[in-house]
Amino acid sequence: MYKNPTSKYWCKGLPSSEALEGIFEKFLQGGRILSNREVLRHDYIPKELPHRRIEIDRLARMLAPSLHLSKISNVIIYGKPGTGKTAVTRHVLDSLEKKANELGAKIRPSYINCRLSGTNYRVLAEICRSLDIQVPFTGLAVGELFDRFRNGIRKRKFCPLIVLDEIDTLVKNRQENNLLYELTRINESLRGGWVAIVGVSNDLRFKDFLDARVLSCLGEEEVIFKPYLADELYDIIQTRTRIAFIEGSLKESAIRLCAAIAAGEHGDARRALDLIRVAGELAERNGDTEVTESHIRAAQNKVEHDRVTEVLTSLPLHLKIVLISVFLFTNHSKNEAVTGDIYAIYQELSKEIKVDSLTQRRVSGLISELDMMGILNARLVNFGRYGRTKKVHLGFPQQAILDALSEDGLLKPLFHYVPHSIRRANLSR
Repeated sequence: MYKNPTSKYWCKGLPSSEALEGIFEKFLQGGRILSNREVLRHDYIPKELPHRRIEIDRLARMLAPSLHLSKISNVIIYGKPGTGKTAVTRHVLDSLEKKANELGAKIRPSYINCRLSGTNYRVLAEICRSLDIQVPFTGLAVGELFDRFRNGIRKRKFCPLIVLDEIDTLVKNRQENNLLYELTRINESLRGGWVAIVGVSNDLRFKDFLDARVLSCLGEEEVIFKPYLADELYDIIQTRTRIAFIEGSLKESAIRLCAAIAAGEHGDARRALDLIRVAGELAERNGDTEVTESHIRAAQNKVEHDRVTEVLTSLPLHLKIVLISVFLFTNHSKNEAVTGDIYAIYQELSKEIKVDSLTQRRVSGLISELDMMGILNARLVNFGRYGRTKKVHLGFPQQAILDALSEDGLLKPLFHYVPHSIRRANLSR
């Protein structure tokens, strides 16, 4: 059975240096389980990608004409997180680059994670640097930066193949698609080269955020990645754990349970690999020599907590303010929150931290977005001739929201704020 890793070395009055020495000695004397944990990380690209042969072949056929320097169609790749989109794209891109180098074809692949880069400026600056076009990290107007990008391609006469992973972050919560518009139109002003875009998105509704001018050029080809089934996840876990774990340190039943849990949560391979890695780490810390089902269950609780924290802390500012508005309403009122209540609190909180508030219609859209993510539960209610509204509840425990967002110095004071709109409503009763 899995035991909580409490240590006898953390005794009252024991010097911390001795305590640390004891922990390190206990680890060194314990059984080794993981021999190469990097194989289980998200950014590891394996040589073999089980159950993605069809998607690999399809994407490779779309990109293959570039080896003759023929302009290829722009591609959008869709699929839920953990369905192999990034791994397949980078795998195909690496093979294409090797073949292009053999042929002397002037193809320059460029991979950019839009969520990590953040702004349109940083995304474009990262593209330039990946193509050896020198630009400052900040300080230029986006138009000037784009001119340098275009002139760099003209001067070198190569063909950039730009992969924009998590491309939806470029347009969600923004009112413009300028960067994507310029990238999709750049070929009209190029001679001796071209630019092709491969967009990777977790959101099947991504096209809804694009204006018609961008949509007509960007979505020329599509590849859809379906979630993995339990047997497919089992094969993926087995392939990775043969390299990652010491032989005999992982029970078959633990692999089966891990695959079943991940299959029940939208067929997410990342989830499965996280579970098996954390289970191995917990077993090592506890001095165990084998990963069992109980380690998988313990890892499930830990990964779930970490995932909630990651989701909440990575939200844009206005989504966080909307979420805290629902949190405060739930804390201070016994009634069900509706859109108007939330918007009134949202306006107060925005003013409190000196942020320009959005319109009520936009906030209603943000509530829908949080509902799609499972962070809120929003139910549309029809009041007949009085119109419609949304009744909103928290989708995560209050403590999880408090733990995740109260670390932000800007937002922390808001959790102690008592909204005037709720005070007035309580006094009127």
